[in-house]
Amino acid sequence: MLILVRMSADRPIRRLAALVAAIGLALAAVAALALWRPWAAPSAPPAAAAEGTVVQPAPLAVPDDATVLVFGDSWTYGSAATAPEGGYAYRLGELEGWAETIVDGVRGSGYLKPGIDGPDFGDRIAALDPDLDPDLVIVQGSINDRRQDLSRYSDAVTAAWDDLAAVYPDAQIVVLGPAPQVLPVEEATAEIDRRLAQLAGARGWWYLSPVQGEWITAADYAWIIDTSEAGADHPSDDGHAYLAERVAAALDALAQPVVVEAADEQPEPALPDVYEAPSER
Repeated sequence: MLILVRMSADRPIRRLAALVAAIGLALAAVAALALWRPWAAPSAPPAAAAEGTVVQPAPLAVPDDATVLVFGDSWTYGSAATAPEGGYAYRLGELEGWAETIVDGVRGSGYLKPGIDGPDFGDRIAALDPDLDPDLVIVQGSINDRRQDLSRYSDAVTAAWDDLAAVYPDAQIVVLGPAPQVLPVEEATAEIDRRLAQLAGARGWWYLSPVQGEWITAADYAWIIDTSEAGADHPSDDGHAYLAERVAAALDALAQPVVVEAADEQPEPALPDVYEAPSER
């Protein structure tokens, strides 16, 4: 399903006010964050550190009037939210104040697995409209491949990403890895996360890892994930709001220049995870 969301005319004003407030809070928090960052993710993906070439991504430069495509599976679709439009992808567009947020989520879809209401990621990417011309593409997921033959996984991801880069050559691309729907994290989900981190690093694409960043832990799982029969281990309304906040904070961090210390080995892309935990719900 592909849905286009246009922001209202007064969104930039609210965005500016929020930005001014955020700057004040950020200045007050810098000293504390420098000494204590309990939410920080590892400095680089373990898979990227272990094998393959890693290219340091450039800082994101998303214009104020950005068109953004959020592409993914049922989490992007908005499953388990009261209405799909309450999903994290829609909320993310509101938080970031983008001019247009195009949400393309297909339930059950992955790089190897066809979805309930659409094909696999590769076929879906091949069918994308080149006239969309997004400034930023966020590719989310997917845990749906965890039961598939992962010996074919890297080739499927590479082919899909080659097509994505070809159809939107001017777009900035951020890969949002799978988030755990159950705890402890399933080994196949962790393996998917490692492979996506390595492949994104080799292309110089930013990779956000909810697994490595521990976005969902035993302490907060109960209110983030809806484990009811209807929810089927997808984010609740509060969970979608939380994920939108986490992604927004990570994207904002990616807009800052990356300082890399001199080293004998090629530097690896950091996993930004600047986020202030919400108050207890």
